[in-house]
Amino acid sequence: GVMSAPKRPREEREPSGAPAASRQKKIDGPAADKDEKRKVIVVLQKAALETVKTKKGYELVTADSHKSILTRLKKDPSQYRPDIVHQCLLTLLDSPLNKAGLLKVYVETLNNQIIDVSPKLRIPRTFPRFAGLMVQLLHKLKIRAVGSSDVLLKVIKRPITQHLPPGAYKIGTSNKGKLVDLRRYIPTINADTRPIVLIVGAMAHGQATVDWQETCIAVSQYALSGSVALGRIMNGFENYWNIL
Repeated sequence: GVMSAPKRPREEREPSGAPAASRQKKIDGPAADKDEKRKVIVVLQKAALETVKTKKGYELVTADSHKSILTRLKKDPSQYRPDIVHQCLLTLLDSPLNKAGLLKVYVETLNNQIIDVSPKLRIPRTFPRFAGLMVQLLHKLKIRAVGSSDVLLKVIKRPITQHLPPGAYKIGTSNKGKLVDLRRYIPTINADTRPIVLIVGAMAHGQATVDWQETCIAVSQYALSGSVALGRIMNGFENYWNIL
């Protein structure tokens, strides 16, 4: 017999007369508008983003490919893990929190450069392409969207603190910090009325603490990779603001 099209589940049907957009908003929590006070700002700390000139041209330095160069320069190869930065940026920019317009990301590199990351940036999915993009950025200091004037990535002036909004609450993260359950913690930090800054390490070892943070939390009793910790934090704010 002829297969009939599967019936659409009940809740997907449009309520009569209501446009799809207004229906969407209810689920998504309020969309970010210009007087939006809610903002989560993530500062990725100690990101290993440096270039090196090789026979093939400029490359992003990695522990795997440039061990001998790094040893010659008396640098610790285990610090050069730009793949961690890639994972962290994927987790952040792919998050519903970012898609809802409530996230801002900055990256601070090992050699103290600060990168302003546009929420519109679609991070390359594979590491070699990501590395190519970073090399381009570190040399040109700015990456624009193809066919538009939107700046997707740019290197900005130090210190990072001058780019943070006034009145923001600055939270460091570390497995040595005060252990919190994000579901209980986020409602206590007035996130509806002031921006929240989170400082998260994007490196393999060590602490990402900075002298300008106001408190320091651990989001798990286990030592987590940066990407997993960020996933938890994004999820915490998404739950708090009903972003599904």
